[in-house]
Amino acid sequence: MEPGSVDDFRYVGARRRLIEAIRASGIDDLEILRHFDQVPRHLFIPEGMLHRAYDDAPVPIGFGQTASQPSLQAFYLHLLRPNPEDRILEVGTGSGFLTALLALMGDRVYSVERIRGLSSRARKVLDAMGFQNVALMTGDGTIGWRKFAPYQVITVAAASPEVPHALVDQLAEGGRLLIPVGEREVQDLLLIRRREGEILQESVREGCTFVPLLGRYGWDEDGG
Repeated sequence: MEPGSVDDFRYVGARRRLIEAIRASGIDDLEILRHFDQVPRHLFIPEGMLHRAYDDAPVPIGFGQTASQPSLQAFYLHLLRPNPEDRILEVGTGSGFLTALLALMGDRVYSVERIRGLSSRARKVLDAMGFQNVALMTGDGTIGWRKFAPYQVITVAAASPEVPHALVDQLAEGGRLLIPVGEREVQDLLLIRRREGEILQESVREGCTFVPLLGRYGWDEDGG
């Protein structure tokens, strides 16, 4: 697979500036930075927002959703450290950009998105780039994707009022789960690990703001 084969080289300079911004944020892992260089973010951004494709900031992608800030996604990868043999569950496909990064680092990615239009758009881009190790499903991400559990890595790109127990149940021994938890307005980013049957939890960043995680074990559509 060669992601660059569908690239537009007019964006190379902007992508390199983004990589420097990610490095300045404290992420200097060369593997992670190389993957950000490999995956053209503009392919995952709606046409009307292409001028912001390489800003280190959230970008609207339609349906009331945003593509997360790239330096935050790099922080996710830094904390989760996917290995080539890892099976990964992603809750919230969104634009599909992080999905692509995870697919480069892990063995296989299973990504759940509740909005069919986003999932379909991400599928088209991932297919065009030649990714064959990504499975997408439209559904309630708060209940995970039990068929392919357990997962060594679980990443959640939306904020929940609490840690969904269904996701913890699908975490493999030695696995890592990263999820923002708190109120709708502000959350703490929690890293959860399963070690010798014990669930360990730590806050790795405070004062985050994510879109709400909607579903059975997240927020209700009406805000409850």
